Amino acid sequence: MPLIDTATLLRELTPPLDGALTEALVEEFLSLERRFIQQDWEPAQLDGGQFCEVLARTIYHQDSGTLNPTKQFDECSKYVEDEKNQHTHAMNPRHDALHVVKVLRTTYKFRSQRGGVHISPTYKPNHLDSKVIIEMVRWCFAETLRLFWKGSDREQVAKAIRELLQFDVPCIGRFENVVVVQRTDLTAEEELLVLLHYAGEQGFTRAELGKYAQFSAASVTLALKKLTNPSSREVVHLPSKRYRLTDLGSRRVRERLPDKLILG
Repeated sequence: MPLIDTATLLRELTPPLDGALTEALVEEFLSLERRFIQQDWEPAQLDGGQFCEVLARTIYHQDSGTLNPTKQFDECSKYVEDEKNQHTHAMNPRHDALHVVKVLRTTYKFRSQRGGVHISPTYKPNHLDSKVIIEMVRWCFAETLRLFWKGSDREQVAKAIRELLQFDVPCIGRFENVVVVQRTDLTAEEELLVLLHYAGEQGFTRAELGKYAQFSAASVTLALKKLTNPSSREVVHLPSKRYRLTDLGSRRVRERLPDKLILG
């Protein structure tokens, strides 16, 4: 199973959230994540504006009790902020809604007003700007899960939020029940790290890794030994007989393998 999937998100958020708005919100979030990991820094493409609009309408719906899929961002935000105390508010405590709207306003204004300020001739500021946007979007989405996840298992919410902090894995494809790393330039260690990153907290068994990794059984075994070795500690073998990334393994993926997650 990959990182938290779309079907689970929709099932656990609707109701109380509106189905169409939630589906659009999830689609916008995943689209932003994919473009970010694919190093698409163009402000016109990675601006977060549509995400902000959809989430503002969602918060307005929950706070006012009125569903309006076309209501403007500023109107939704002003209703929630309610500086003159003119409205009734269903979201309680109030600061939950106010915090989300404040971050949405910052995101919305930043992406629309940010200019092409060059820090140096060799540095592209769009990368830094995009990182600011994506981190604010991630926080807003994680906060949406925290506030509206309807399941009683709060650990499942925490798990979903933790997994959303990880990168998407564009280079991995799932074809029915077969998972394929769609790159041919990875070492056995790198391929296992990418697969385990994709597997999230659930991890994979040795049999699953042997099935999905495009390397010989001997190469997979050797790579696992290296990754679980005390000198590395990037993968842990759990009592459940499953393998999963440690924090060290996740850091290696984030810092040293981001280019390998792209569908090259």
